[in-house]
Amino acid sequence: MGHWSVMSVEMEPSGIVDHEAKRSVEDIARSVRQDERIEALVPGFDAPFFQAGLAGYSDGAMRLVARRNGCPFCITEALLDITLLNGGKGRTREDPDLLAEECGLGDPHENRLAGFDDHPIAGQVMGTEPEQMARAASMLAGMNYDVIDVNLACPVKKIRRRKRGGHFLLAPEEAIEVLAAVRDAVPSEIPVTVKLRRGFDEGPELEEAFYRIFEGAYDLGCAWTTVHCRTVAQKYKGPGRWAFLKQLVERYPDRLIFGSGDIWNVEDIFLMLEVTGVHAVSVARGCIGNPWIFQQARQLMAGERPASPTLDQQRRTLLDHFDLVIALHGERGGARMMRKFGIKFSTHHPDPEPVRREFITVSTIEDWRRVVDTYYGESVNPGSNDGPRHADPE
Repeated sequence: MGHWSVMSVEMEPSGIVDHEAKRSVEDIARSVRQDERIEALVPGFDAPFFQAGLAGYSDGAMRLVARRNGCPFCITEALLDITLLNGGKGRTREDPDLLAEECGLGDPHENRLAGFDDHPIAGQVMGTEPEQMARAASMLAGMNYDVIDVNLACPVKKIRRRKRGGHFLLAPEEAIEVLAAVRDAVPSEIPVTVKLRRGFDEGPELEEAFYRIFEGAYDLGCAWTTVHCRTVAQKYKGPGRWAFLKQLVERYPDRLIFGSGDIWNVEDIFLMLEVTGVHAVSVARGCIGNPWIFQQARQLMAGERPASPTLDQQRRTLLDHFDLVIALHGERGGARMMRKFGIKFSTHHPDPEPVRREFITVSTIEDWRRVVDTYYGESVNPGSNDGPRHADPE
């Protein structure tokens, strides 16, 4: 596909610091109100949390499952500009309307797989040259993305001295050129946003580079930035600095600033909102295999107790996710892809360890049928031949 390889990302908390708040999470959640500017920019983005772009995970299937569980806004994984321009990933499998137009899963009367609306959504683009980034962003705008997000955060390995993602934090003027080109290329009614890390590494010069890009983004007309509170050099290791986000919000009180880093459960969403003052929270690793985090957040905001998923809800969500993945990626690729999701889903099972071990071995539809039949109650048949079959997308 010509897509950059997925780096190793730790899937468990690493060096997390307790973030104390003066109020309980329940009190915080009940008092939270969405900033009116957000939904004015992106209709439907009606709650202060969203699903981040996750390399190797956040495809259309994961996004649709999250939306059915209350997620108000999603971001694609980073799509390389050159790959988009060459007709690869992003032109087919990441199109937000692909499932709705081409897959047609399920009996509409049963309604289990109804609702293929993958909006509002941000197409996230990453690349090197301003002209190529502009063309790729314009292409995403033409594909009906609601927001164009520029990735200046990803700690992907530098390739042939070419800056990409977080490496632009070493070259702020070049980053500004990219942002200017993208903003000029995208229709004015479509928001352009930026994903940043708090610096490439520690040090006053690198912090100054962050602020040059951060301020430049708003000066160019970008709607908001999402700031990850680790440096590029940290990648995903060690605790993030929520204090940096707090200082950033205090320094720029009139700007929309979203926060990212160390969100592992629903309580963390509201702790970040309270402790840092950011306007919305990016949920990344904490929502893999846990789409219920968004429903739980809405329940807390409504003054209700957040409900853990029942075994039946887990089964149905697993089946929904599986069917969508098969429709999007085909049987062979879909079965393999769902292995990593199944491992994360297993943590919610009443007896998680044997389920996790079984999911580790999954590689075919038949394997899936066996695991779900054995551990999730009713006899089920994911990927059966009773419904329409779907060829691999081009």
